[in-house]
Amino acid sequence: MKFIDEAYIEVTAGNGGSGVVSFRREKFVPRGGPDGGDGGRGGSIRAVADRNVNTLVDYRFQRRFVAKNGERGRGSDQYGAAADDIVLRVPVGTQIHDEDTGELIADLTRHEQEALLARGGEGGLGNIRFKSSTNRAPRQCTPGREGEHRRLRLELKVLADVGLLGLPNAGKSTFIAAVSNARPKIADYPFTTLHPNLGVVRVGAGKSFVVADIPGLIEGAAEGAGLGHQFLRHLQRTRLLLHLVDLMPFDPEADPVRDARAIVRELRKYDTALAEKPRWLVLNKIDMISAEEREARIADFVKRYRGRGRHAMPVERVFAISALTREGCEPLCLSINEYLESIREPEPSAIDVRFEPAPDPGSHGPRGERGGDAPGEAAHG
Repeated sequence: MKFIDEAYIEVTAGNGGSGVVSFRREKFVPRGGPDGGDGGRGGSIRAVADRNVNTLVDYRFQRRFVAKNGERGRGSDQYGAAADDIVLRVPVGTQIHDEDTGELIADLTRHEQEALLARGGEGGLGNIRFKSSTNRAPRQCTPGREGEHRRLRLELKVLADVGLLGLPNAGKSTFIAAVSNARPKIADYPFTTLHPNLGVVRVGAGKSFVVADIPGLIEGAAEGAGLGHQFLRHLQRTRLLLHLVDLMPFDPEADPVRDARAIVRELRKYDTALAEKPRWLVLNKIDMISAEEREARIADFVKRYRGRGRHAMPVERVFAISALTREGCEPLCLSINEYLESIREPEPSAIDVRFEPAPDPGSHGPRGERGGDAPGEAAHG
């Protein structure tokens, strides 16, 4: 199934049915009075988050959704039937924006979370609503209201605890396959990953976190180079970024330090808030470096990457791994889990429910009225 993380749709709710003017016409019942019923409510359009849906591909093929109108009222006090609502199932993590105003209508981050996209029109009033002691034969009714119409943009941002960042062929797919249940396509050419992959990493009984792997980012992505910034939105919900760096690139003229710093610059161009997220440096492919040279190679990279003065690049933590042989992966995963647990918000405490005794039936209410007569006590006339 093709991965689609953005779609544009148009939704139109149903109009309310009109109320009617009708009078009771029955043998031997002169002046039966008004009996025109109200119109039914028009159908609304709602979105519901569904964890069994993984992409917005359905909304690339059907882009227009129109709910039915409510039924018109009828005589004999019969109200028109309300129209059924239309429910759109979307992936968990979908944001819904009004395309015309840019307003964020809903951010669906939980399974079965619901949002109203377009409200159906209310039904009109029949003449039964207008009868009174002075208006015994009303000939008024109101039409139903129009349903709302909106043009919407659906944007999927996957929910993950950790996001992988790096150049194509940095080993991100190999890493997520080594530590999680994800099985992405892995090959020895750039841009093997064409859409985000999610994997669950288990580090113990009841302890796990979700990792997101996105297509590789290259210098000039802001201008559309490679796949551009198309998939960086999927890292915005993460709480930690892992910047994977290939210490042994295939191109002998490639400089891992220069490329790594370029990735950070592209991140800042896209979203400064994303660039400020906690970011750990993960130096990959150490299996291709001899044991005697590893320590010196890693120390040299970190020193040059950090830099000096106004070009200094802060580094929170540095890990050296081999995603292919899984060397260093377990300590990295344990450190990630420890960090996530340290920043995880505590579970809300149980609500303190206190049962108060029922008020005395003979007590006075807030306006000085009696709440009722006590048992066995006669009511005063």
